[in-house]
Amino acid sequence: MQQTDKQETGKRQPRWSSRSLGTRFGHNIFYVLIQLGGRRLGYFALHWVVLYYVLCRPSIRGRSSDYLRHRFPNQSLIMRYVNCYRMFLEMGRVLVDRVILGYMGAEKMKSTVHGWQELLDLVKKGRGVILLMSHVGCWQVAISALNFLKVPVNLLLEQEEGNIDRHYFEYAGVTCPIRIIDPGSYLGGTLQILDVLKKGEMVCMMGDRVFGSGKSCLQVDFLGEKAPFPFSAFKIASAAGAPIVVFFSYKTGYDRYALKVSKIIQIPENLGRSGESYRQYVTQFVNELELYTREHPYQFFNFYNMWQ
Repeated sequence: MQQTDKQETGKRQPRWSSRSLGTRFGHNIFYVLIQLGGRRLGYFALHWVVLYYVLCRPSIRGRSSDYLRHRFPNQSLIMRYVNCYRMFLEMGRVLVDRVILGYMGAEKMKSTVHGWQELLDLVKKGRGVILLMSHVGCWQVAISALNFLKVPVNLLLEQEEGNIDRHYFEYAGVTCPIRIIDPGSYLGGTLQILDVLKKGEMVCMMGDRVFGSGKSCLQVDFLGEKAPFPFSAFKIASAAGAPIVVFFSYKTGYDRYALKVSKIIQIPENLGRSGESYRQYVTQFVNELELYTREHPYQFFNFYNMWQ
């Protein structure tokens, strides 16, 4: 009980993990339901699964408590449960949509890209583009919608061994349409990233989670308290002379997503290695992320204590 209480109050949380919260058996049941009844049946089943997790699994419920405590600082006990339910339900819908995207194809998902011309113009300059995203909305839908750019897309992605979560292309049993760069490789994949940027390609990175020891991060105000955010993407952008595009997705309807160029950040070249040189640019990204949480509070999916 003591461990659960600590999780509920947000005072003690482990490092983030890419592992799924569910079991392989539970995932397989959902795959069957979606194949039998499509998105509608998957969404219907979600309500009962989410209700179970919120009411009967305090350790899992506690994983949302730190974010919700910062986003809704004056929430009552009842609203704490309501907000948790809504957040888990949105996460579940995103996971169902990801399965739909894989099994049935992109035509089952309607996406609107806001700022697509700006993105296309940057790609045409041939200096490469860093697409800086976050664990919000459905980033896999965002990546699947980048075909109009007509350039190779690379993704910096850590996948924990034994994780049962699949990516959308794995459901279809097809070859990965994007190239994966492993952050666990030599120098965190930096050399590979610089190489593909030099070729004018696109690199997708997450700007809201710290890999490894956390030496390449800065403490920045986020939802009223300082939290660590990595500056590696900004350092790479400075070395390569490539722009950073802050790019978020959010669910807008039953089968609809909006993808938005939230901000374009131009980093001066050769700023060096010091994190302080990049503070103002990291802060710009964090400000955009905080604005996102104001507009879409239940589509932010970092289930750990970011402020630890």
